[in-house]
Amino acid sequence: MKNEEQARSLFGISLSDRPRWKQFLICSSGFFFGYLVNGICEEYVYNRLQFSYGWYFTFVQGWVYIFLIYLQGFTPKQMVNPWKTYVKLSAVLMGSNGLTKGSLAFLNYPAQLMFKSTKVLPVMVMGAFIPGLKRKYPPHEYLSAVLLVVGLILFTLADAHTSPNFSVIGVLMVSGALIMDAFLGNLQEAIFTMNPGTTQTEMLFCSTLVGMPFLIPPMLFTGELFTAWSSCSKHPYVYGVLVFEAMATFIGQVSVLSLIALFGAATTAMVTTARKAVTLLLSYLIFTKPLTEQHGSGLLLISMGIILKMLPDNKSPKKRSTAPPPPPMVENEVNSEDNRFQIGIEEAEEKRPLV
Repeated sequence: MKNEEQARSLFGISLSDRPRWKQFLICSSGFFFGYLVNGICEEYVYNRLQFSYGWYFTFVQGWVYIFLIYLQGFTPKQMVNPWKTYVKLSAVLMGSNGLTKGSLAFLNYPAQLMFKSTKVLPVMVMGAFIPGLKRKYPPHEYLSAVLLVVGLILFTLADAHTSPNFSVIGVLMVSGALIMDAFLGNLQEAIFTMNPGTTQTEMLFCSTLVGMPFLIPPMLFTGELFTAWSSCSKHPYVYGVLVFEAMATFIGQVSVLSLIALFGAATTAMVTTARKAVTLLLSYLIFTKPLTEQHGSGLLLISMGIILKMLPDNKSPKKRSTAPPPPPMVENEVNSEDNRFQIGIEEAEEKRPLV
């Protein structure tokens, strides 16, 4: 019922009048493009420049989002949900973004990727408890998610010995982001489900605008606001990288929201997990790193999980009576039934004893 009332589009490309596989391909392509660029930019800023200001960078990214949405012509007058709908969602979104970016100061990218790759499992579990969803998934989808997660962890751990960078603080930060992600996708799906008129642009605009004030307390508490401002002022080209990253991530974010609206939070989480595997594989192909047997095992499990997810659901239809329905009565049959009924009454009158 959820995707039938609202016509969906992605950057002017109509989705509603296309078959499901084309919808999935278009949304996934936008997501892959946006977040592949995002990964490259994050690797450059955090590892090459050694700038680890997750909260501040998320704050800058939010302003870029709002500006891009303004250029698209969206205004608050076009909203179909009240502002209070986005308060909880915005707090979770900004917390997740800030903790994810900030954890890169304590974890290397493969280590963070290993933790974030497990997101699909808590998303599926949490969907059963979110009001308005109460999702229940068939067993093969849980098995698919487990194969995908285990495969990606195996692939990631195969490279962990080359550049280990683990920290208790980093693990706590990325674990907090993981819990928030489990709520985030399901809350977004619940809003799309309960009010199908909600657009992806409204969702991103409101959650960003409402969520940005939540970033100020941690920036002030940690002193990151002033430190990041001072560091970026000495290297102003960093802002160029951040704006470029935000523009690419904007495409990815709108594509993700389209996936959630059309296919649900769990399917979207599996797509984001598969994207992490593609990112790692590309890094090996581009930089010609050697692939070991453990890499091959991980890729095999990931492929099995994706194939299992693509299998159609074999839901048994409700049992119906096998007896064929009675043929409709035509006018002559109705008249003959009335005649037989009338004759029966007359015969009963004749056989009644006289008093």
